[in-house]
Amino acid sequence: MNATTARGTPLAAFACVLVGASFTANSVLGNYPYAGGQFLRYGLACLLLLPFTGKDATARLRALTPRLWARLAVLAAVGMVGFNLAVIAAERSAEPAVPGVFVGCAPIAVAVLVPLLEGRRPRRIVLYGASLVAVGAFTVQGWGRTDGAGIAFSGCALAGEVGFAVLAVPVLRPLGPRLLSATVCGLAAVEAATAGLVLDGTAWLRRPDGTEAAALLWQAAVVTVVGFVCWYMGMQRIGAERATLFSGLIPVAAAATAPLVGTGAYGAAQAVGSALVGAGVALGSGALGLFRRSAAAVEDDARDQGRVVVHRAVPAAGQPH
Repeated sequence: MNATTARGTPLAAFACVLVGASFTANSVLGNYPYAGGQFLRYGLACLLLLPFTGKDATARLRALTPRLWARLAVLAAVGMVGFNLAVIAAERSAEPAVPGVFVGCAPIAVAVLVPLLEGRRPRRIVLYGASLVAVGAFTVQGWGRTDGAGIAFSGCALAGEVGFAVLAVPVLRPLGPRLLSATVCGLAAVEAATAGLVLDGTAWLRRPDGTEAAALLWQAAVVTVVGFVCWYMGMQRIGAERATLFSGLIPVAAAATAPLVGTGAYGAAQAVGSALVGAGVALGSGALGLFRRSAAAVEDDARDQGRVVVHRAVPAAGQPH
């Protein structure tokens, strides 16, 4: 793991922790129109991100091919609006743990898909780490009641989580994390508004009350603006395969913050699952290798210093003792 990788790791981790903690905010938005909430969240996030996209943002957007614009639209539809809609639809007939377990398998899917799309073999160490993360996520959340529809929509949520990482790979380099985040947020806001008008008519948007407004502001300014930029900055540095490993921190953060609002408890199963997720992330991301190399470097330095001390302590030939 080099310095660039070391800088990318905490960014991806922080982004996923923010997403997991945001589930607490979601709990107070249950009665707010889905499409309207998505429109406000992503629309506000886009406006907040625009000042940070750079002076050449327009030129970079114009340089995109129609194919890349289509990819961005699919990324917003599948990885953002579609993902959230799938989770909500799944929870109508399944307990929240069910889509959570499916989404916890995203590291495995990304660890296989990204290398295949790039014409190379998946890395074994990443696959091993992704498997540990998936098992840890399952342990944290457990398995709940469901039916066929719940499983189907949970599978769609998994596809959305995978698409959020995989679809961004070709557009991350030309746009950069900030402009990419602003662009997909703008597209997601338009798509959410369109879906709301088609599905809910005039009831798709209403004025939020104080609690709902605070939750939407948190989702937009912190989870989306800060979280998305950190996520894509991390992915830019360590790649989609390793970055997605950190999605296992989402259920861990959700479980850790749930007791704060009385929607869950953090017990032995959550502690064991969190440890498994941490082990999987450390293994797949290369953090264990960095630790070993750092420890070895410390030992080498200590030995070198010992040699210097010994060398200075032994008098040269012909000199008085």
